Amino acid sequence: MPEGPSILLMKEVLQPFAGARITNARGNAKIDMGVLKGKKLIEIKTFGKQTFLVLDTVSVRIHLLMFGSYSVNEQTKPDKSLRLALFFKTGAMYFYTCAIRLVENAFLETIDWKADVLGSDWDAGHARKKLKQLPDMMVCDALLEQDVFSGVGNIIKNEVLFRIGVQPESLVGSLPSTKLNAVITEARNYSFEFLEWKRAFVLKQHWLVHTKRICPKCGAQLVKKYTGKTKRRSFYCTTDQRLYN
Repeated sequence: MPEGPSILLMKEVLQPFAGARITNARGNAKIDMGVLKGKKLIEIKTFGKQTFLVLDTVSVRIHLLMFGSYSVNEQTKPDKSLRLALFFKTGAMYFYTCAIRLVENAFLETIDWKADVLGSDWDAGHARKKLKQLPDMMVCDALLEQDVFSGVGNIIKNEVLFRIGVQPESLVGSLPSTKLNAVITEARNYSFEFLEWKRAFVLKQHWLVHTKRICPKCGAQLVKKYTGKTKRRSFYCTTDQRLYN
């Protein structure tokens, strides 16, 4: 599943279409394509793993889910995978195997923009208050809570927890204040580093534990385990990461 930094990079690729009008729309998404034709793309907004194409009267919400993708100016996948294609005088954007729906522009006003780890409105104190309300949740699940850390995915989760020396099955309520603060700080810091590494096509070169077998600090065998309620893959070192429970 694409994480927040990848979605921000998609926004950069789509940005040249901002201000242009849609000349046609097609695809197998269950929306009224006719509503889109002739509408102006006012701006492109991202919130974590979600993208909003803000038009003059309505917005298109795009979520790439687990296997979604996109292309610009050329359709690269068959029609059966094409959820939405938007055409402009200068080119086109295509979205595949993803969730598409139309939302009223007023919906954007209900979004908690303070939760976006890559957003300009990010508020660390806001995240801390939310985490304080989840004392019995494992930290591996808390980092994937999009209401708290919008944009954080499994890669960021694993790398952040290794950086701060915390095992994924630690309970939020058992973390010392310094570690709780570290979770919040590093979730944002690593997301920006992820963004730059992804832009430079060197992201995997910087992974310390995600999909790895050996701890880069002590040389011990890493644990690979499906943890928490989400049952997502966790990679961690029982020597260099402490369990707080």
